[in-house]
Amino acid sequence: MSDVENKSAVLEAFRDGMRHVASTVYAVTTFHDGKPFGILATAVSSLSFDPPSLLICINQSASLHEPLASVETFCVNVMGLTNRDVADNFMATKTAEDRFAVGEWENSHGVPVLTNAQSSFVCRIAHRHEYGTHTIFIGELIDAHHREDAAPLTYYNRHYIDISKAPDR
Repeated sequence: MSDVENKSAVLEAFRDGMRHVASTVYAVTTFHDGKPFGILATAVSSLSFDPPSLLICINQSASLHEPLASVETFCVNVMGLTNRDVADNFMATKTAEDRFAVGEWENSHGVPVLTNAQSSFVCRIAHRHEYGTHTIFIGELIDAHHREDAAPLTYYNRHYIDISKAPDR
């Protein structure tokens, strides 16, 4: 097998493997030049409790990348099962502003926050790091909200799934 064929096989195995990792769905949002921008993402992780921080990985070809690279704050909206309509609209619409036509959004700390998200984390960008096709943004938390009565919208193998109905162990 040539190096090119091996690299292609490894990439395909990686994609297949990652499709079978269940992930919470997030709407990462910001304002740039007075307009809202946002994408759905699954590459979000808590980073530290001191200081409280998150990291998000955004593809450099994503519509959110350039606006996010130009601002200082963003919000990670943890999508709940009741936000499926918002997630579907984010996937279906092409323009940044149309993505915010569904759901109740408010401006908090200069970023769009989904009022009925499972959780919302507003962050100030502390670091940016480019790696491969993505930029890793590290955000220090400046505000947070959480709803105890929400179940996460989860993505697995190209479908949304409801993990709230999983049997207790």
